[in-house]
Amino acid sequence: MFDYFLYRIGEFIALTTPLKLGYVIASFVSDVRYAFVPRDRRFVGGNLQVIFPGKSARQIRRLRIRTFRNFAKYLVDFFRFEKLDKEFIHKNVRLENLKIIEQALARGKGVILVTAHLGNWELGGAAAALAGYPFLAVALPHKNKEINDFFDGRRNSKGITVAPLGKAVRSCLDHLKANKIVVLVGDRDFAENGGVYLDFFGRKARFPEGPAAFALKTGAAILPTFMLRNPDDSFTLRIEKPLEFTPSGNKEKDIQELMYKYIRVFEEYIRRYPDQWYMFRRFWVA
Repeated sequence: MFDYFLYRIGEFIALTTPLKLGYVIASFVSDVRYAFVPRDRRFVGGNLQVIFPGKSARQIRRLRIRTFRNFAKYLVDFFRFEKLDKEFIHKNVRLENLKIIEQALARGKGVILVTAHLGNWELGGAAAALAGYPFLAVALPHKNKEINDFFDGRRNSKGITVAPLGKAVRSCLDHLKANKIVVLVGDRDFAENGGVYLDFFGRKARFPEGPAAFALKTGAAILPTFMLRNPDDSFTLRIEKPLEFTPSGNKEKDIQELMYKYIRVFEEYIRRYPDQWYMFRRFWVA
């Protein structure tokens, strides 16, 4: 219940202050959190060291502070969903390669937009929906119903249909078979058991097989997609070309090889935008 009130307070502040001031307040709160949550500092710093083994402790610390601050800004953007409209998208978001979605849909087998916990995936989803591309998103439900309703309500208000993780398989398959769009976050496996262990920045990490499994089952195109924060706090929603893949008929092998296709894209983007990868947990298994 306490967390729910914190979210509502954050939303109130975000909606009643100018955006830039909201970012300043969020960055201050982030710095306080940074000082008093050593566990998150340790996890983020450790992840960054895996990505950049050659960087000094000082360089890692700077990246880590920026990661905390960017995540705070991410929350401000989400809390302002009530004010989000097509005019805001037109002024603040550069939409790159949307025509690729149209071309992929023309194949008639549905489209999977696969992304990571990078940049602002929530705002990216809202921007795509407002631009005329409604979709189904799979999200991990919060244990607290009020908090879950808080997040899903804001998503729904922008034309995003949410399917809870664990109960989403049929919804995803139905959407894809109807030649619609499904959005999946592919860089973290939330299941207690399962997932696929793959090399990621030279070490083993566990990833959900959902995007690859759905694509192989339905023939849907997989488009890596990212909503990136620019230095001036505007955004770029970037759609990458469909992944090219020819199944061999060996299901396990095909899933892993297709996963490697988009995992490599994740690596490329995380290297370029390390302070926008919000992974506040130990990511690698060893």
